[in-house]
Amino acid sequence: MRDYDILVIGSGPGGQKAAIAAAKLGRRAAVVDRADSLGGVSLHTGTIPSKTLREAVLYLTGINQRDMYGQSYRLKDDITIGDLTSRTEHVVGREVDVIRSQLSRNRVAHLPGTGRFLDEHTVAVRDASGQDRAVTADFVVIATGTRPARPASVEFDDRTVLDSDSVLRMERVPRSMVIVGAGVIGMEYASMFAALGSKVTVVEQREGMLGFCDAEVVEALRYHLRDLAVTFRFGETVAAVERHERGTLTVLASGKKIAADAVMYSAGRQGLTEGLDLEKAGLSADGRGRIAVDADYRTAVPHIYAVGDVIGFPALAATSMEQGRTAAYHAFGEPVHGLQDLQPIGIYTIPEISFVGRTEDELTDALVPFEVGVSRYRELARGQIIGDAHGMLKLLVSPGDRKLLGVHCFGTGATELIHIGHAVMGCGGTVDYLVDAVFNYPTLAESYKVAALDVTNKIRQIDRLGD
Repeated sequence: MRDYDILVIGSGPGGQKAAIAAAKLGRRAAVVDRADSLGGVSLHTGTIPSKTLREAVLYLTGINQRDMYGQSYRLKDDITIGDLTSRTEHVVGREVDVIRSQLSRNRVAHLPGTGRFLDEHTVAVRDASGQDRAVTADFVVIATGTRPARPASVEFDDRTVLDSDSVLRMERVPRSMVIVGAGVIGMEYASMFAALGSKVTVVEQREGMLGFCDAEVVEALRYHLRDLAVTFRFGETVAAVERHERGTLTVLASGKKIAADAVMYSAGRQGLTEGLDLEKAGLSADGRGRIAVDADYRTAVPHIYAVGDVIGFPALAATSMEQGRTAAYHAFGEPVHGLQDLQPIGIYTIPEISFVGRTEDELTDALVPFEVGVSRYRELARGQIIGDAHGMLKLLVSPGDRKLLGVHCFGTGATELIHIGHAVMGCGGTVDYLVDAVFNYPTLAESYKVAALDVTNKIRQIDRLGD
């Protein structure tokens, strides 16, 4: 008999849920990860610290209160890195305790160290002293996550030339900063440092940012960031980054030069698979360190699964959790529905962006008719109370069956608010439910009723003209 029924390499969101789901089924489960990395990349350098940092920025800068108290309003004039990281350290410490307690409560063994395959059923766990211990399991789940990709042409010093991991260890808030890459991570940090008062320049080789989002929402974010003195250089590539005693000089292929205190690269992620000795288990990874899986998260070796960022898109903590649970259920023959096609997306810029379903451009390209309903926070009592004059909610509705085709939100609480539309769409509901529903007043949730009334009035006008 093997040591465990299931062995999970990596303790991030996907790994945790796989191990705990297996334990709930009465199986012997174990998780391999370093003692100082319990919780994985998500907890230590990714989702949790970056979102906690954002919360500290919002609080200390008072940026969300400036429409109410004036543009010069700040809770603290001289915000230091210590002010920002103290909150992050507190939250991370508490979350580590929560995860450790959950694993213990569910009798999931934690094997401290790093894992690598000896064969398709055996993993060598190397502890902090360098000693190896061979562990066997019927099923193995790879949930090692990713690290920031670093271009070979750039010399990172983690002080003035950084990636999204090392930016969390900055010594001081930079007066100026270049952010290379206008993807989700790049734009989240661009908005945070702009709120802190840094002069931010975003360099992106594509002609725009966040191309998978609703164009109107992206334009609203762009306008808001420009108001915070963010400069955008779209259609530009970085030729070189020079480090100098007084800062950095970013040289663009077009010949432009940008002087700044620091440069942060947000150039995608690389799967953490190089130390796994995958070939000994009959597996391989692609050039970005990603492992191919089927619809049930099985790799080319049927009893080895892979979940989370290491398998690529969508590479979100929320989806990783469901992938881990699904993989464990599938391994032990437990009925499972798997992930729904309808997945919400949350982007923690300042202000937040969140959406579910399709965009206007996608519907137009697919020749799907739709009508739009919009609610703006400034027209809601709650929006006035919280001082958010920029937020908006947009509903895309099919005029034929009146079902929601997409929900897009920009502003305070967008990542929470989106789940009302998500639930209605997931249950096959129509816009009429939102018209007839009673929402607490004053709330931001009321924006759904306002937008629903807006779109149904438009549909009614079109129907009347057609009669």
